[in-house]
Amino acid sequence: MATVELRFSALPEHVRTARLVAAAVARRAGVDESVLDELRLAVGEACSRAVALHQRSGVDGAVRVALTEQEKRFLIEVADEAGPAQAAGAGGGGPEDEDALGLAVITGLVEDVEVGNGADGGVIRMSWPVAPASADA
Repeated sequence: MATVELRFSALPEHVRTARLVAAAVARRAGVDESVLDELRLAVGEACSRAVALHQRSGVDGAVRVALTEQEKRFLIEVADEAGPAQAAGAGGGGPEDEDALGLAVITGLVEDVEVGNGADGGVIRMSWPVAPASADA
């Protein structure tokens, strides 16, 4: 099980880099080319959400993106440090509606997604199937 981890300052300009790295690592892990665009979009939404949560709550910590190659799945975790209360999103207008929209986009793009709380904030876990390594006969 190989993992690549990115940590970046909660600035919107770093989201593009996270998307590009995620797609490159996913391609290398064997994720089907047909879902790489959706993967990029989902990672972009998750990272943008984490950046917004940091900025709204005044947190200086880093956004963490872990890309893990498993035997049959490629797992991506995007974690923020905005605190558990911020991570859940309370609803009721304003920024919370943006959170809900971003999560709706992610769940529309990713079949296997889980939104929860980590030690310091929210965590979005997403995974995609990995094509089995072909054996030459």
